[in-house]
Order: sequence, then structure tokens, then C-alpha cells
Amino acid sequence: MSHSPTVISPPGTPLADRTVGELVAERPGRSRVFESLGIDFCCQGGRTLREACERKGLALETLMARLEVELADKATPTQNPAGLPAHDLATYIVETHHGYLRRELPRLRAMSERVAKVHGGHTPSLVEVFHVTVELQTELESHMMKEEQILFPMIVALSHGEPPPMPLDCPINQMVHEHDIAGAALARLRELSRGFQPPPEACNTYRALFAGLLELEEDLHRHIHLENSVLFPAAQAMMRN
Repeated sequence: MSHSPTVISPPGTPLADRTVGELVAERPGRSRVFESLGIDFCCQGGRTLREACERKGLALETLMARLEVELADKATPTQNPAGLPAHDLATYIVETHHGYLRRELPRLRAMSERVAKVHGGHTPSLVEVFHVTVELQTELESHMMKEEQILFPMIVALSHGEPPPMPLDCPINQMVHEHDIAGAALARLRELSRGFQPPPEACNTYRALFAGLLELEEDLHRHIHLENSVLFPAAQAMMRN
């Protein structure tokens, strides 16, 4: 599992040898293609298209063709947060993605606890869904605090021309490592929920929980991608200049 931010390929690099993360940063609509094929563009965004295909047992030509279709789609959103300056992107992440997590995680925890109590006796996987959700909430709350109080202020200061009090490589690598932990938790939730598909007899809370977990997965993938593939490489580039 990768523990470093996405590397941006040199100009002229063939598409197959460019990284998944940088391609989504360049054009966010590509994330839909990768999601549909089960290719991780956030925690594993440093893999090239070729490597991603090899790991999934997918023909490279198939993926390239899907990306060409997406490129021809004119419905791509006009506003791309990846184009923001580093200080504005940090603010965007806090307001948009951290705000979402602070609103949503307590709700999902409460629902998962209720569903586990009611249905866990005959579906033990729901008890583990609750435990993984609790662990993910604890991990992410600590993670967001470290970003907001330590790393992001240093990136903002650096973006404004002020040298940070310490090198950024260690805190960035730690945040990327914690992203990997969150990504593994999401993967486990998807496995336990069979792709967030409730059974036909599921009650409304059961259905709402799985729908909420699916939305959490989608938002956290976009969130981690913006940090691993855009914000952190930008900060490291500023440090070198």
C-alpha cells in the first residue's frame, strides 16, 4: 500500500504511464470511470493506468477507451477544485469535506448502532459494520484535527510566501498513511455490506444506513484524492522552490 502523495508525471508522458490520481485531478469526471471499474484513485492514486489495469486484471485498451468516451462527454463540471491555489484548496477541503464528515459521521454511527442492535442477531456482519464505523469516525476526527491545526496552516503560510516552521514531508506522509487506513475501512464496509446493497426485507433505517455509507465512500474518495493528488504535491513543490 502506498504511503506517499501522488507523483505528477513529466510533460509528454504517455497516457498509460500517467498516474490515476493526476488524471482525476486534471479532469474530475474521470473519477466516474475509475469508480465504475473498481480502481482506487485516492489512496492508490500514485499507480499508473498500466499498473492499475494489471492489478485489476483489466485490459489497458478497455480503460483507455472508457477514458476517451468520458473525454468526449461535455457534461463535466465547470468548477474543478483541483485548480484552486493551495491556500484556497485547503479552505475548500475543510469547509466542504471536513464539514460533511462532521455532520455525517455521528448520524451514521447512530444508525449503524441501531441497525446492529435490531438485526445483528441474525446478520452478524452488521455488528462489524457498527464497529468499523465507530473506528472510522474516531480515526477521521483525529485526522481532521491534525490537518486543521498543524498541516494546513503550514501549507497556507507557505502558499503566502512564509517558510513553515518544519519540513512538510513527515506530516504529509503521516496524513497519507492515515488516508490508507481510512481507505481500508471503507473497503471493509463495502465488503461487509455487499456493495452497500440492503436485502429486500431491510427496514428504512437499514436502507438509509447503507445509502449513507455509500455516500460517505464517494465523498471520502474525492476528499482523499484532492489531498493526495493535488494539495500535498503542490505543497511539496513549493517547498522545493
